[in-house]
Amino acid sequence: MTTTTGRMKTGAVTDEFDHAAGSYDRLVDANPGYHRDLRTSVRRLRLPNEGEGLRLLDLGCGTGASTAALVEAAPRARILAVDASRGMLDAARAKPWPDRVAFHQARAETLSPAWVNERLGGPADAVFAAYLLRNVPEPDALLEALTSVLRPGGRVALHEYSVADSRGAQAVWTGVCWGVIIPSGRLLTGRSDLFRYLWRSVLEFDGADTVLGRMRAAGLASVARAPLPGWQYGITHTFLGARPGGTW
Repeated sequence: MTTTTGRMKTGAVTDEFDHAAGSYDRLVDANPGYHRDLRTSVRRLRLPNEGEGLRLLDLGCGTGASTAALVEAAPRARILAVDASRGMLDAARAKPWPDRVAFHQARAETLSPAWVNERLGGPADAVFAAYLLRNVPEPDALLEALTSVLRPGGRVALHEYSVADSRGAQAVWTGVCWGVIIPSGRLLTGRSDLFRYLWRSVLEFDGADTVLGRMRAAGLASVARAPLPGWQYGITHTFLGARPGGTW
């Protein structure tokens, strides 16, 4: 059976992000801790020496909030930021960035090592993906793709919602969505499809143990989960892993 969120993931999600791009920064800025939590997840990658000599991949970069978190943690790294939404990328590109940051439009689950090597000058030392795994039609394909573009020993951090394991987290999430996110989204963008999708997609998404299992099946090792603080405790998580076979 194809769910409503499943149908959205086949293409309509990208269209909705295109429509919301102009208002997206105002929406996330109103979320207490949004940028702080992205920075926390990036720090959990433990990028050394301000990123000197590192090649980083930011998948599902949106309007650049996750990219900014990477730049703050690793100002000397080369960063390739990727998103499927042209509208979100246009908003991201309009901001000031260091010369080491580049943006490209592509679907993350279709990336190949050759494509990444050409644009980064080699395989990625680390991959960061915020709120992406839940939004792709084939999560396993995404995990396999990001594992393939990592160098041996390279690290990955997935910053993602997961409430399936906690009824309390589900209740808080539903209350916040219908009390704040959906009405605010409708007010700022003129429609609520994307924000109602957000609510449903989080409720339907994998539990944390399932996400960790998917990561292992994709070939990642040393997988672990760490919570985020504040009202999103138990709702938003950092999922960590590494490609076997090398060190930093």
